[in-house]
Amino acid sequence: MMADLETLASDGWGISGAVVLAGTFPEQPFGAWTAESLDAAWRMNLGFPFLCAQALAPHLAQSPSGDACLQFLLDTSLHHPWLKRLPYSAAKAGLATLVPGLAQLLGPRVRVVGHALGTILPPEGSDGGFLAERTLLKRIGEPADLCRAVRYAADSPFLTGEILTLDGGRRWVDR
Repeated sequence: MMADLETLASDGWGISGAVVLAGTFPEQPFGAWTAESLDAAWRMNLGFPFLCAQALAPHLAQSPSGDACLQFLLDTSLHHPWLKRLPYSAAKAGLATLVPGLAQLLGPRVRVVGHALGTILPPEGSDGGFLAERTLLKRIGEPADLCRAVRYAADSPFLTGEILTLDGGRRWVDR
């Protein structure tokens, strides 16, 4: 990635935004996690996005528009931890802390926004109707919902340090 960013800069190109997504969420019962499996989960879900931000920040800060936006895709496990995937939820909660921290470090030239996603693309074999009924909107999300949110954040020059939740109101439905 660093070589690509340097090549873009040397060719006179700049970047004004980036969306960072990283995720691996193995299911393991509590008590079965090892130091190695925890390290791998946290390295991918928190370490990789942090390193991407660190690499992208200098390039975004040089954006010709002066209004660059770095966005992170999280998920709603930061509101309701997934007990069978607790290390993943903990890493995403750490990433949720990274959003306002980076907004403070990188402002005013770079804005930072997170997106806590609910069900957008249900896992294969899952019951989409059941998942939809567990939202206030009675539907699951679509990729276009995420695209609109990313566009909104990119086009909102007074938005930074926030996490937008896109879950159809799921977190407000009794479990």
